[in-house]
Amino acid sequence: MLGGGSTSFRLAGIYTAGFSIAVAVLGLIAMLSTRAALIQEFDARLRADQVTVIDGYNKSGLPGLLRELGEVSGGPGASLFGVQSGAGAPIEGPLKGLATPVGMSEVRTSLMGKPETLRVLTVDLGGRYRLLTGDKAGRIEALSRKVLLSFGLAFGGLLLIGIIAGFALSRAVQRRLDAISGAAEAIIDGDLGRRIPVQRGDDDLSRLAATINRMLDRIGVLMDSLRQVTSDIAHDLRTPLSRLRQRLERSARQAANPADRAEIEGALRDVDAILATFAAVLRISEVEAGARRAAFRPIDLQALVRAVAEDFAPAAEDAGHRLEFQAGPSAWIEGDAELLTQMTVNLVENALRHTPSGSTVRLSTAVEPGAASLVVADNGPGVPEAERARLFDRFYRLERSRSTPGSGLGLAMVQAVARLHRGEARLSDGMPGLKAKVTFPVATS
Repeated sequence: MLGGGSTSFRLAGIYTAGFSIAVAVLGLIAMLSTRAALIQEFDARLRADQVTVIDGYNKSGLPGLLRELGEVSGGPGASLFGVQSGAGAPIEGPLKGLATPVGMSEVRTSLMGKPETLRVLTVDLGGRYRLLTGDKAGRIEALSRKVLLSFGLAFGGLLLIGIIAGFALSRAVQRRLDAISGAAEAIIDGDLGRRIPVQRGDDDLSRLAATINRMLDRIGVLMDSLRQVTSDIAHDLRTPLSRLRQRLERSARQAANPADRAEIEGALRDVDAILATFAAVLRISEVEAGARRAAFRPIDLQALVRAVAEDFAPAAEDAGHRLEFQAGPSAWIEGDAELLTQMTVNLVENALRHTPSGSTVRLSTAVEPGAASLVVADNGPGVPEAERARLFDRFYRLERSRSTPGSGLGLAMVQAVARLHRGEARLSDGMPGLKAKVTFPVATS
């Protein structure tokens, strides 16, 4: 949630920086466009003067060319000309001694004892003569500097206005964002009926708040529809699957051939797996919907984990594993005891199922500043780091685990329960083995 004076400075800084960058980019584009337009106009004037001179050459040859040169180059600010022979020998004009390629080019030379950069257009007149038409490129630079100065002054004024407006705007926006953030946090925590306050007026944030509220209303309707569809699917699919299972059981009892009975029993196991998977998916969807949060109450996580460890110890021993519980201090959290028990059971079953006989599985709880945690660690083969995060995805299984029973939904259920309790589930290297840690915020009262 936004808060504090630093937020105002940060928002103002972001606003001012964005404003400054936008103005600078627009200014750069304007300067480049202006410079390109100046060069285009400059070159167009050179071509126009050149056309006039070439017209005289076409009418009267070299005398007509020289006559036109005298008329065109006589006024102030006029273009500069030069006439050379086809071999480049100077004939007439201030540019007669320049060596330039045919076409437009820029050359550095001395003009009336002063170094100048000239922009020169050179034309080959049928191989007998070369006509050079040019002017000082410094005129373009002078105009560009004037544009740059004007832009700099305007940019400074706009930047000052932007800074002042940014601080004023950030103060007002911060209050609105705090309200939106508070409502969003409440919705994340399960208060799905919470809505963002809408202030009077027709500004962007008011329209945004109204739009988000309409979106939340629509999501609520869709969630209700989804829950209804899920219930319908559960009813429509579970019933035929249950009937199928009953028929298979009846067929297995009536089968005289042992091979046929074995095939039917295998089909029964597949149907049971489908039903279990279907039930697990529905269970995860129910948890993710957040409906169970309303029944939260204070729970001692340490006592709950101890009970699970005691219940599973005999089964673990029969399977050749060792299950240990390391008692810690009481760790009180707000939660649903049934779901937390299911989550712990899933973690223990996952550890027992994917470790070889003789492995040790350790359960423990701990209390940290503002948090309580549950840890299930084993000394088995472990999981590569790149695949640990994916184990929380529905139906994801390691290649080496595909031959073992399961649907890949156990850890997905763990993640769903952790998130329902505003907690976090993480997998890490147990050195050796795998360590699963689920952290919850402690109960506030």
